[in-house]
Amino acid sequence: MHMSKSIRLSDDAYERLAAHKREDETFSEVVLRLAGERSLLELAGILSDEETMELEEAIEERRERRNKDLESVGDRMRGA
Repeated sequence: MHMSKSIRLSDDAYERLAAHKREDETFSEVVLRLAGERSLLELAGILSDEETMELEEAIEERRERRNKDLESVGDRMRGA
């Protein structure tokens, strides 16, 4: 459940905020978007399928390197 808060805006501030509001947005969503917050829905569709696959592969490669590095550190700490 989301809590809601009431805020007061000057007429000028309200008009500026309303000017940024998209037809399908609530004012809360406008504030979050303008403040730099991103929802998962905003991120959907940014990458192509190919870019998504490349990113997933890069993440997996990085995980494998990190795991090998951690194993190496563990071996050194155990004196192996």
